[in-house]
Amino acid sequence: MTSAHDRERRERAIATARRFAQGAAVVPVADRLRALADAAESPLPDLYGEGGDLDGLEREVAQVLGKPAAVFMPSGTMAQQCALRVWADRTSRDAVAVHALSHLVVHEEDALEVLHRIRLEPIAREHRPLTVEDLVTAPGPYAALCVELPLRDAGYLLPSWEDLVDLCAAARDQDIPVHLDGARLWESQPFYDRGLAEIADLADTVYVSFYKGLGGIAGAALAGPQDVIDAARHWQHRHGGTLFGQYPYVVAARRGLERLEDFQAYAVRARELAVALGAVPGLRVHPQPPHTNAFVLYAEAEAEALTEAALTHAERSHDWVIGRVGAADVPGWSTTEFTVGPATMEWSVSELVEAVTAIVSSCERPRSE
Repeated sequence: MTSAHDRERRERAIATARRFAQGAAVVPVADRLRALADAAESPLPDLYGEGGDLDGLEREVAQVLGKPAAVFMPSGTMAQQCALRVWADRTSRDAVAVHALSHLVVHEEDALEVLHRIRLEPIAREHRPLTVEDLVTAPGPYAALCVELPLRDAGYLLPSWEDLVDLCAAARDQDIPVHLDGARLWESQPFYDRGLAEIADLADTVYVSFYKGLGGIAGAALAGPQDVIDAARHWQHRHGGTLFGQYPYVVAARRGLERLEDFQAYAVRARELAVALGAVPGLRVHPQPPHTNAFVLYAEAEAEALTEAALTHAERSHDWVIGRVGAADVPGWSTTEFTVGPATMEWSVSELVEAVTAIVSSCERPRSE
């Protein structure tokens, strides 16, 4: 667990940073709120899930994803629970087919089972996307098949377009609704080189996030058939998610949708960085090439040492380059995620490689046998 002192150092380094190598630059709260005030289109706030900029956001998301309806929710965890509960009720089944490395399994504290008595049944455990064989050889029957695009904890991996089409078709052949965990669907679109609506058309329901690549404050949307979204709204209410007002999140989300065309450039830069970083001794990149604007970077350095080196570099240079670090499976190596965003584009590839190399080189490494 991070100590209070380390957290204070980290927060101070971020607050005083002049450049950020990943994602979007951290903007002071007051400045961000002023910008959102200027971006609001409706003079009135939304009220308990209706009106204001909220209605416009939901219509826009539904249109972008080619679905009849969409609903804004405070979090993706809530949106997915609501969607999967609706499918469980409609199919009278109590299990959802998932990958063992999916967000639902790894990061949500068994929420679906604890709150809804719906089991998550992993049909694959390897560090790879789901396949048709995983589904057709699984016991079933399932209330839904949940496909995470990309599979973050396997390294932001995506199935090929053909494999994704076949997987969704196989689910339909078994009368299994398909739900896309599209927390990073925006980031996945360049890999497929197809419109977002064409990708979303493979699934019955789709969840998307507004605070990751789009830079929103928080919030998500669930899109799908009108009757399914109507039923999901009831579960949103039961979860305590129909808030009195959500306009700061909504306005930020609408601004974020203006970034959709930028993800192609982010994906290109991620591939360029992966090649350059992968050529540095003591660094490894997965996958190579990256499937999205993000990848996993491995460094021949202990996690604690790399964490300290990155923080010290930020304090001295006022450049925030490397985020959270963890221990890799190989002793003496550490792992961190690298996400390309608008702030990254302000750096040249060579500048970034130089900064990362300097940080890693400052660590005390064990001698290679």
